[in-house]
Amino acid sequence: HCFHLFPYAHRLTYFFCKIKHNYTSIVFGIIIPNTVPARKNKITHIFMIFVCDFIGHQTVLPPFIYYLIAQMFPHGYNSILYQKLGGAVLPGTLYLVATPIGNLDDMPPRVAATFGMADFIAAEDTRVTLRLLNHLGLKKPMVSYYEHALQKGEAILQRIEAGESCALCSDAGMPCVSDPGEVIVRDALARGIKVVPIPAASACVTALAVSGQDTSRWVFEGFLPVNRKQKKERLAELLQEKRTVIFYEAPHKLRTTLDDLTAAFGAERSITLCRELTKLHEEIWKTTLGEAVEHYRAAEPRGEYVLVMAGAPAGAAEEEELTLEQAAQRAFALTIEGFSASAAAKTAAQGTAYSKSEVYKQLLLLQQTTE
Repeated sequence: HCFHLFPYAHRLTYFFCKIKHNYTSIVFGIIIPNTVPARKNKITHIFMIFVCDFIGHQTVLPPFIYYLIAQMFPHGYNSILYQKLGGAVLPGTLYLVATPIGNLDDMPPRVAATFGMADFIAAEDTRVTLRLLNHLGLKKPMVSYYEHALQKGEAILQRIEAGESCALCSDAGMPCVSDPGEVIVRDALARGIKVVPIPAASACVTALAVSGQDTSRWVFEGFLPVNRKQKKERLAELLQEKRTVIFYEAPHKLRTTLDDLTAAFGAERSITLCRELTKLHEEIWKTTLGEAVEHYRAAEPRGEYVLVMAGAPAGAAEEEELTLEQAAQRAFALTIEGFSASAAAKTAAQGTAYSKSEVYKQLLLLQQTTE
């Protein structure tokens, strides 16, 4: 599991990680898993450090000095900055660690090193992260912060406040973006805990770059609401959006989402469907909403999707100016479709000279006259 850190072998040989009663070292750019008994493990690490120093002609201190450092500083590896790599793992710190979005060969050295030196890992799904750690040859204590297990967030923050370092990661990409981990970050900052990003690939930016859509201005919507009413309201808010819009979608919901997008924005709206990015079956298809709907009536959606949709055409917002009564009529039509009065007024007011409150008051008057 070489991290391509060969030039920095002499800087890494003194990184000793004490995890429970076992030790893990990063020496010569290699992670040595803490899988052997404690006593034998200590001897193995001393020997490996000596060998790496000898081979690299970087022998500065006798091997037993490194052992003494590890004994004196339980979090010794957290206290040393490897400035040449631009990183550090410090006690009492929350690290937001991005993981590959598909291809494990996209793992940056700093990401792998942070996993190796953190005291514990907070994962969205421990089963997914376990496969990643196995790929790196690491064995780490893990806790889940999945949406239905967010009550563990307090325990995670308490461990960090006690001096432990935590590497928080999602299943793929940058954590805490369209992800339940954002709650932990918000609480950590409120409590004065240091939060450090360890960036890598992001599915939305990767998809945007290859989409062929306008990349100068864009908005990230993530996953649309599951609730039908909330979903309609969200899409209605985007009707006059001129910026490129990015959505995430799961395969079993793709057909429904494409139908909803077509109903809201029209069959001719340009969209790029990015499937299984960086994986073996990666597919990038620029088309229209109408063609995408027709295609997936016959084809079975597979894999995770990033949908990059063009914004509203420039002429779409240049409509004839509405009167307040006409804006209220538009809002009234939306309430018939299931929108709340407030949401309908907000949507109808977009692109007009009237505020939401003005349209809302006029809508209430219209509702009273039609009863």
